[in-house]
Amino acid sequence: MTSLSDIRSTFLDYYARQGHAVVASSPLVPRNDPTLMFTNSGMVQFKNRFTGVESGDYQRATSSQKCVRAGGKHNDLDNVGYTARHHTFFEMLGNFSFGDYFKAEAIPFAWNLLTKDFGIDKSKLLVTVYHTDDEAYDLWKKIGVPEDRIIRIATDDNFWRMGPTGPCGPCTEIFYDHGDHIWGGPPGSPDEDGDRFIEIWNVVFMQNEQFDDGTLKPLDMQSIDTGMGLERIGALLQGGHDNYETDLFRALIEASAHATSTDPFGDQNVHHRVIADHLRSTSFLIAEGVLPSNEGRGYVLRRIMRRAMRHAHILGSKDPVMHRLVPALVQQMGAAYPELGLGQTLIEDTLLNEEVRFKTTLDRGLKLLDDALVDVPEGSDLSGDTAFKLYDTFGFPLDLTQDALREQGRGVDTDGFKAAMDAQKAKARAAWTGTGASADAAIWFDIADKQGSTEFLGYETETAQGQLLAIVSDTDPVDSASKGDCVALIFNQTPFYGESGGQVGDEGTVKTDTGTARITDTKKVVGLFLHMAEVTSGTITKGQGSELVVDPARRAAIRANHSATHLLNEALRVALGDHVVQRGSLNAADRLRFDFTHTGAMTSAELTQVEQDVNRYVQQNTAVSTRIMTPDDARAIGAQALFGEKYGDEVRVVSMGRAKTGKGAEGLTYSLELCGGTHVARTGDIGMFALTSERASSDGVRRIEALTGQTAMTYLRTRDETLGDVEGMLKAKGADVASRVKALMDERKALANEVAQLRREVAMGGGAKDEGPQAKTINGIAFKAQVMQGITGKDLPAMIDEMKSVMGSGAILLIADGDGKAAVAAGVTADLVDKVSAVDLVRAAVAELGGKGGGGRPDMAQGGGKDARNADAAIAAAEAILLA
Repeated sequence: MTSLSDIRSTFLDYYARQGHAVVASSPLVPRNDPTLMFTNSGMVQFKNRFTGVESGDYQRATSSQKCVRAGGKHNDLDNVGYTARHHTFFEMLGNFSFGDYFKAEAIPFAWNLLTKDFGIDKSKLLVTVYHTDDEAYDLWKKIGVPEDRIIRIATDDNFWRMGPTGPCGPCTEIFYDHGDHIWGGPPGSPDEDGDRFIEIWNVVFMQNEQFDDGTLKPLDMQSIDTGMGLERIGALLQGGHDNYETDLFRALIEASAHATSTDPFGDQNVHHRVIADHLRSTSFLIAEGVLPSNEGRGYVLRRIMRRAMRHAHILGSKDPVMHRLVPALVQQMGAAYPELGLGQTLIEDTLLNEEVRFKTTLDRGLKLLDDALVDVPEGSDLSGDTAFKLYDTFGFPLDLTQDALREQGRGVDTDGFKAAMDAQKAKARAAWTGTGASADAAIWFDIADKQGSTEFLGYETETAQGQLLAIVSDTDPVDSASKGDCVALIFNQTPFYGESGGQVGDEGTVKTDTGTARITDTKKVVGLFLHMAEVTSGTITKGQGSELVVDPARRAAIRANHSATHLLNEALRVALGDHVVQRGSLNAADRLRFDFTHTGAMTSAELTQVEQDVNRYVQQNTAVSTRIMTPDDARAIGAQALFGEKYGDEVRVVSMGRAKTGKGAEGLTYSLELCGGTHVARTGDIGMFALTSERASSDGVRRIEALTGQTAMTYLRTRDETLGDVEGMLKAKGADVASRVKALMDERKALANEVAQLRREVAMGGGAKDEGPQAKTINGIAFKAQVMQGITGKDLPAMIDEMKSVMGSGAILLIADGDGKAAVAAGVTADLVDKVSAVDLVRAAVAELGGKGGGGRPDMAQGGGKDARNADAAIAAAEAILLA
């Protein structure tokens, strides 16, 4: 029997012999595509190669890419374990060409590997092609595939697109016929969803680029992208029809059966299948630093883990099981993917901890589910309200409820569940915002798991004593760091605020008995506060007691800006309306920035009102109070949640200002918000508030920037001094300054127009528009070309318009030679634009002048080059366009 490991090696070796570079699998967390949650196909790591953004030292590549499909658009989770070919984790074998070979080579490559190296019976194979792809059809005929086994498909099943626009092209797919004893029809037939004909390979001919208007144009670099699931081809080559009957899955299923003391292949087989599949996806994700959480990738990981743990529970397991199966997985796949062995301890610990935590939720949830079903008629679905209560009140996830009911032939009213979720306005899970490097998350989690989270003391103090628990250099733990080293320091407690909620991280110093370090930034990761430090003297050592001191002046400025942001938020709602919602903020030492929903630019009067309101509450100098409450209690008294903030069972509620009609239990609080940042003791500590700009940030979002305290005073003083200098130069005061400036600008514009006109007249021979080179007649078109000195590219369009009026009919090319650069413009009279385009003339000329592109309209276009030394060649290139 050929093992999956042997099949993987055979595939890669085959393409290596065909001149392909064997490229290691990229991570499951894509580093070149923020739109994807997980790598879900073999081409993801090569996306920038296909689009031309990146280049490499090879034009052919082959890989076995690890993939996960368990969230978003590509979500196979619910089918896993119940079908023969669905997985959350799978390997995609692929070969790729980046502008090297194309259809004539790709098709024989695939056919020869399948029929010769893998020894698959040719008569069992059939292929599909896109219905208009005659080239692929003919190549399959040439290779020996009978016409009745080449099927034309007119749907998108055989046309691949990267997205609504961009690279795309037709596909050809290879299917295996398992025989008429299995139900199903060939692709394109009414019974194509059956299991008789199984797709084993897809070859994409990336030959076009699609534009917004739906048009397709040939790509300059026509490429190949293929994919063949290792598990599918493995099942076929091992004489089966079920991926879970391959050697790798049998080994994992037997390990699951041994750990749960159950039969691996009896009635409980589906549970072992789920556990085996989910063991792979969870282990690979954890090995890359994805950790269970309540958001983003971590949330998907947790769903997969808990689904597997529920199936272990069904099998009767009373103790955690998943972590005990990791050695079997490492034995099966560790040679091909060393990260499994390297991360084995982390994987086992993570699975164990999660299963221990989940056991209580699972036991309670299943009991509650049984109780809820007592009043539900046999075979009926569970109501969405009940499913939501299980989720929201008792922490039992919807997918586990669905999975448990599936075995009883029941479902869940998912529309009702969603309605209940919307009615309570459950907080949407935020997009994952990891540190960006998978190694980081793994090491920080390891430290947090061993040492616990960092305790933050910075609400009460700016100095504290702490024990140095860990020192990390790059991504490696070290025992000490010496002068000049840049490291991350983790303490058991700290007064340093870690960047979050729009507030930047603190800076300051750390001192031990043997050395000192300057803290340049502080970040928060998995409950740890990372003090980014440069050792400035001596040596600091893990385990030492340390004195931590926050830069007090910087912290005070940040506090003032953050507190002013709260007042600004409320002032905007008062001035503009309750539709104002925060969409981002920055609270730094030198400024604040606030993004909010609003459709149009604010008026001068609105800006004045907002600035005055904030300063009114600054001058009120009331105490800023903070209370710890539950999120529901906070919202009940009118507290607003800040954008991007993550809330747990308890939240900090910050109150500022007194208003006759406001929020809070007494209805007298001006600003009331949920916030984890640091704030001033009294609003007067903000000093003063000055708006510096208001502009669009994105569609429907405006951005305000402002200053506080001494920075605001310095800004206003500098602006006053500048205005005073302007008044002196203009010999005008106050409101007269604006009218005087406008008069000067109008005068300057008139003079500039006169100068430009004189320049054009001089360049054209003292004002005679018919001076200079005489027009040639090329291909029946009058053509005039001229190199101009002493003018700019801005002058050329007006000159062309004047020359058009003299010529009546013709084409014109002007090259301005000045300031070490060449400007080019071309014009075509209206009667000729159907025959020749000014854009084509400009682009031809620009290429000869060392430039690129150029554009405009058919009757007028412009471009630029490095210099005009090749002006004759540029004119000749334009003439060639007319001759074409």
